[in-house]
Amino acid sequence: MKSLLRRRAPGRRLLFLCGLVPAVLAAVLSLSRPPFLAALDDSVYDALLRAASPRPPTDRVVIVDADERSLTALGQWPWPRDLVSRLVARLRDLGASAVGLDIFFAEPDRHQLGEAAGEAAPRQGALTPDGVLAATVAEGGVVLGYGLTFDGGPRAPTHCGLHPLGLAIVQPQDDLDSVPFFRATGAVCNLPILGRSARATGFLNAAPDADGILRRVPLVLEHDGKIYPSLALAAVTAATGARPVTLRVANATAVSLVFEDGTAVPLDGKSNLLVRFRGKKHTLPYVSAVDVLEGRVSADVLRGRVAFVGTTALGTREVVATPLDTLFTGVEVQGTVADNLLDRDFVRRHEFGTLLETQAVLALGLAAALLLSRTGLLWGSVAGFGGLAALWWGAAWLLSERGVFLSPLFPTIGLVSGVGVMTLAKATIERRRAERAGEEKAATQRLMVASLLSLTEIRDVETGRHSRRTERLTRLLAGALAEHPEFHDDLTPERVELLSSLAPLHDIGKVGVPDHILGKPGALTPDELAEMRRHPAYGRDVILNAERGVGVRDDAVLELAKEIVYTHHERWDGTGYPEGLKGAEIPVPGRVIAIVDVYDAARTRTLYRRTISHEEVVDLIVNGRGTAFDPAVVDAFLRVAPAFRAIDDEGSVPAGVSARAGGSSRPAC
Repeated sequence: MKSLLRRRAPGRRLLFLCGLVPAVLAAVLSLSRPPFLAALDDSVYDALLRAASPRPPTDRVVIVDADERSLTALGQWPWPRDLVSRLVARLRDLGASAVGLDIFFAEPDRHQLGEAAGEAAPRQGALTPDGVLAATVAEGGVVLGYGLTFDGGPRAPTHCGLHPLGLAIVQPQDDLDSVPFFRATGAVCNLPILGRSARATGFLNAAPDADGILRRVPLVLEHDGKIYPSLALAAVTAATGARPVTLRVANATAVSLVFEDGTAVPLDGKSNLLVRFRGKKHTLPYVSAVDVLEGRVSADVLRGRVAFVGTTALGTREVVATPLDTLFTGVEVQGTVADNLLDRDFVRRHEFGTLLETQAVLALGLAAALLLSRTGLLWGSVAGFGGLAALWWGAAWLLSERGVFLSPLFPTIGLVSGVGVMTLAKATIERRRAERAGEEKAATQRLMVASLLSLTEIRDVETGRHSRRTERLTRLLAGALAEHPEFHDDLTPERVELLSSLAPLHDIGKVGVPDHILGKPGALTPDELAEMRRHPAYGRDVILNAERGVGVRDDAVLELAKEIVYTHHERWDGTGYPEGLKGAEIPVPGRVIAIVDVYDAARTRTLYRRTISHEEVVDLIVNGRGTAFDPAVVDAFLRVAPAFRAIDDEGSVPAGVSARAGGSSRPAC
């Protein structure tokens, strides 16, 4: 028992280490965040976002859409600037708190004012369409959009009219060199007349991630040493008057934009906001631009709301893929960001998210390794994957209810790889244990055979030698018989080897035969012959008693040994002993040993008659075909008879010379 416990303890320690090492490696990956896992981590975020119940939008943002119906009624896009001016003025009159234009005006309007009104040419002194729009923008409440570039091209001209933020940047003393935003190299500006008239502007940049999915939008970008807001941020500021005043850097992955009222907007390390999408496209309320211009929209629809003007008409719209929709319009991205800001409803990574995820990797991996090494793979796996399911559920709940994203990716990698490695290690340990058990069992069997043979040799030296020779002869004959289709399944290579190793036991029952019968030099009386013929039963009883002594039942090896010992004197015609079995009733091992026993006894032992030659023994066996022996076994014997003779020549004693000290040996009956 102590030996068994000592064996199990190293196995448990090995399993524990096999489960712990993958967890440690997963923790290292969690800390280092290799780029090749970034896309997988983003996919996990998408899955959790889709699993979470989306928050409904507020009633503070509306999309004014230059849709197909508007283009049909008002003309192709882009519209004349005076028409855009009328739309902006109408929105302001209807009570919109701010109007964000998701449109560039980088080139002069190709329409003249008179043409837009249906006249041949503008009247002298009339404003151009650009001037009309500039005058409307100058009245306030309008945020113009523009684009920042990052291609290393020319710098933005000084007449852009961009409106920077006066932000104070607060950084840890040990991280003053980090840059918490992207730096633009240039800008795509509006016309100077529009830029000078605008009171607020915001960039429209919103680039998808490497996999083409838009998950985050920059709220601030830096250009030429100044920090600029996005269109959504500028529109919210214009609508509410609340201004951002501080950009606070927590670490390389967490930044917050702090407003005057103390509201902190959580951003990533480059001042990107994880957008909390409200659903698929058109989740925010839409109104058609033509309905606004023609007075079919009531003031209740727009009063107090931030209106974003853009186009969703086919061929003019800008669409992006989001985690919830593959065709999400750019103007609704700006509207969703504004809705997040107005509702103070954000998705954020915890400031110490990486550390928390790493701790989860180690905790789950350690618990799984302990459980699997102590309770076994089944219950340990059930508990481990139950914990993993709880972790995923918790991550989805946190994202849905608290807006906090903690990725279960790395704990999953650690647990799955740990269970896989432990399963492989367990299988290897069990295989090695089975191999050791098999080796120990084989050694025990060899010891049993050797012990029983030694017992027979004590009683009769020649009987012991005869038994040992039968091993080689049995291997030859059984191997040849295995080629016969009828015996192919019974005599596999493994069973042939086992049969040959047990063949020497066939005469162990002679230990129960009295010495005066076993060593009698002359003919046996009928009673003595009857006693001699009890040796198969004696041999079987020896094995049965051994089985009962150690509590073994239905052992395949011992069953084969009993068949060999008990049936090797049965005859094909049913006249053998001890049961008088006939034909196929005789087990195959008994049929094989019957021929091996007769051949070796006739060639090497002094029976009641002289030792006979190989040819005579072959004739004797052939003459017994169908009476004493199975015809198929006889046919197999004939194929290997030359090999029998070679083995016999190696180990036989000269004819007429006794191998037993003090007289002739007794025959195998």
